Amino acid sequence: MAKVVEDSLNPRLIHFSGKEIDHLPILSGPPESVSMRSGLVHLSAGKSVGKHSTENFEELIVVLEGKGQLQITGQKPLEIVSGVAVYCPPETEHNVVNTGNAPLRYLYVVAETKS
Repeated sequence: MAKVVEDSLNPRLIHFSGKEIDHLPILSGPPESVSMRSGLVHLSAGKSVGKHSTENFEELIVVLEGKGQLQITGQKPLEIVSGVAVYCPPETEHNVVNTGNAPLRYLYVVAETKS
């Protein structure tokens, strides 16, 4: 689990390990941030996070390692690889799938757009 070094809205270090766990929350929203949530995802070959919606959030996915697809309902899948970032607007139903033979690791950051 991520460890917040300070408990305020000031700049701070957040320590997290790169251990091979499926999901590691980094920021969980208030009081750690105004509305931002983030985490580290590790997907084994052939695995997916499951179809879900961004709802009232916008999402940034930053691929750290591996390759996969961002599958957006009603659109052509986007190929994602290490060194790529992809933006998902609010109300976007999507899934991330590891299409490679090695682990897919990425950071996601979501922020609320509507109260």
